[in-house]
Amino acid sequence: MTTKKGQKRLKNIPILHEEVKTKRTVVLTPSAWENIKNEAISRGISASELIEEFGRGLKSPTGLSP
Repeated sequence: MTTKKGQKRLKNIPILHEEVKTKRTVVLTPSAWENIKNEAISRGISASELIEEFGRGLKSPTGLSP
């Protein structure tokens, strides 16, 4: 997946996906949040993008990609 770094982000214009993200609230334990942050760092993406990948993988016929 390309991160399209260097591309100027414009409000309400999707960059990584075909739709614009909207703000959501998720309630997690501190250990779950730390695990998410650490995994995102190891992949070089944000926690938001890690959760996005997880959510999109649920709809995928093959499941989550490594």
